[in-house]
Amino acid sequence: MPAGPTSQTDDAPLVRIEELHKHYGPLHVLKGIDLDIKQGEKVSIIGPSGSGKTTLLRCVNYVERPTEGRVFVDGELIGQRLENGRSVEIPDRVLSRQRARMGMVFQRFNLFPHLTVLQNVEIGPLKVLRQPAREVREIALGLLAKVGLDDKRDVHPEMLSGGQQQRVAIARALAMRPRLMLFDEATSALDPELVGDVLNVMAQLAAEGMTMIIVTHEMQFAEDVSDRVIFMDGGRIVEQGPPLHLFHTPSHPRTQAFLSAVLRKHRPQ
Repeated sequence: MPAGPTSQTDDAPLVRIEELHKHYGPLHVLKGIDLDIKQGEKVSIIGPSGSGKTTLLRCVNYVERPTEGRVFVDGELIGQRLENGRSVEIPDRVLSRQRARMGMVFQRFNLFPHLTVLQNVEIGPLKVLRQPAREVREIALGLLAKVGLDDKRDVHPEMLSGGQQQRVAIARALAMRPRLMLFDEATSALDPELVGDVLNVMAQLAAEGMTMIIVTHEMQFAEDVSDRVIFMDGGRIVEQGPPLHLFHTPSHPRTQAFLSAVLRKHRPQ
């Protein structure tokens, strides 16, 4: 169930990014990104460090304010409103409502250390969505079961492994009933043996039809779950297409060089 109204038509994209630029002082990180993502589409973004992948994701839910350009989710301009042809920042309460449609899972887990696992999952629906406590408890327990952690509901995050904490973070995001899930290198802070459990949860969400934008260095995962893969470099989208094309017959020399280097790095010695 989506949070808030939608002005979408059936064939309109769920996410529309228009001419998006982001500057940090003289550093031009995003250089005119245009991108549409359909409801139910799984899009993975790959590329070298510093290519703008994470910044793009953070601009989608307005953790970072775009320098130029606009982002629409469900047909609604995110973080701003137009007044007399000018963009004006919206109040925090309106931005919070908009963000409730977008679950974001970061590299670091960002769980509240003083709350139990169950309380971490419950807090968003209770405080932001103002849902009844009994209803929230039922939903939270169901989500913890979904990510395989219903037996950890009463422990604090410090008692969990990194992979378990990240699965709690996913459950917490899902508790907000998002229309869109954003994953920013969700496995990069994990020990290798813990990565699989998190990827399995993400793959399950993909199979259930969740719209997902995934910044990742897990190439096999991106190939397996994505409808489309985007290669970014230097703040631009260099190439995009179905996984079979992009990973096996890329057109752009920069994509070819990047994938060749990645494959060499991961090839058994």
